[in-house]
Amino acid sequence: MRHVLQMTVTSSIGLIAVFLVDVLNLLYISRLGRAELSAAIGYASTLMFFHVSIAIGLSIAVTALVSKAIGAGDWLGARKIAGASLLLIAILSTLLVVLTYPSLHYVLTLLGANGDTLTLAYRFCVFVLPSIPLLALGMGLSALLRAAGDGKRAMYVTLGAAAATAILDPLFIFGFHWGLDGAAYANICARMMLALIGFYGVVRVHQLIQKPDADTLRQTSKGFLKIGIPAILTQVATPVGNAAVTTAMAYYGDQAVAGWAVVSRLIPMAFAGLFALSGAVGPILGQNLGAKKFDRLRETMRDSLKLTLIYVVSVWLLLALSSHLIAQAFDAQGLGEDIIVFFCIFVAGSFLFNGSLFVANAAFNNLGFPFYSTLLNWGRSTLGVIPFVWMGSHWFGAKGVIAGYGLGVIVFGIAGVWLCFRVLAQIENRAANDNTAS
Repeated sequence: MRHVLQMTVTSSIGLIAVFLVDVLNLLYISRLGRAELSAAIGYASTLMFFHVSIAIGLSIAVTALVSKAIGAGDWLGARKIAGASLLLIAILSTLLVVLTYPSLHYVLTLLGANGDTLTLAYRFCVFVLPSIPLLALGMGLSALLRAAGDGKRAMYVTLGAAAATAILDPLFIFGFHWGLDGAAYANICARMMLALIGFYGVVRVHQLIQKPDADTLRQTSKGFLKIGIPAILTQVATPVGNAAVTTAMAYYGDQAVAGWAVVSRLIPMAFAGLFALSGAVGPILGQNLGAKKFDRLRETMRDSLKLTLIYVVSVWLLLALSSHLIAQAFDAQGLGEDIIVFFCIFVAGSFLFNGSLFVANAAFNNLGFPFYSTLLNWGRSTLGVIPFVWMGSHWFGAKGVIAGYGLGVIVFGIAGVWLCFRVLAQIENRAANDNTAS
């Protein structure tokens, strides 16, 4: 529990800082007094979330490969794998940006954006999208620091980016009167800071990167893609579900989309501890798997689930008590205010099951069963979102959309935990049989 807490808290501090300034970004935009600006941020964020999710999937592959090598005592191999992984991240993230650009207008229209809101969302994406490779590299470098057990410096990576955004956002938006463009420029600068601080920690402090030879690059590519592709598919499932919610909200107008934009920004900040926990658990599991400490695998999972329960109940209570204040802070009106308050009071508690699923997915990705995390996350983001959101919208309107978003995760959260402990037992039995055979 001490190790889980240490890695989670350091990661949480950095993530909360990043998500807090993300919320402040939307707060500043909402203060400009135009609902279409907040709605534009909502549409653009839904699209950007796909790229961020892919970057997260790539960083999961880095963590799994490097932490296992470190746990097995192969430091030189870990350095070569780290160098090859960062090269692969740079190539893949750049390629995805190039492929996305021609379809920006079409995708935003598909999500429900139109008129001035579509124009604003498109402009924001045009500015911010080229910085995605910087974000992906920064996340990969932070993952390397966590794989090495240096949660503190991994925290500094995200704290530095958050500080840059916190300073530049109000300066660019209000000081220079750049409005939505200012928010885009602040995002780009923050991602530059993310990559620079991560590079310093990995290269200068830990000397964890070595130029890979052709054989290492080829071998790493196989392992990287074996873990990375399912991890990417797992992560991309979440923005698919969010896109379904955004599209459903578009039917109710800019106020509803603006309310959902606040909720979608509130979720990562309020539940940053859950995202941090899933990121912290991966390296711990990877190292203990490499060292064949199976009792610690089970103990890590049990402690992580206990922490999830305590965290979600605490955050849910805080959100419920401050729901109206949150809506007022973002100058939410009418339907937008109703959506924010309804989420805080009734739906936030469903993240107990989301958090359990996050932890189980982290285990699957780092224990060699990434297909299970892909299956569960896609099930949650399709079967657990689309029909529930549709039924909720049909029966209860915009608030029903949010209710459906929360209800669908319950079955998948329970299934993920059950399957995870089955996998742990399977791994231990396989190792025992191998020892007996030898």
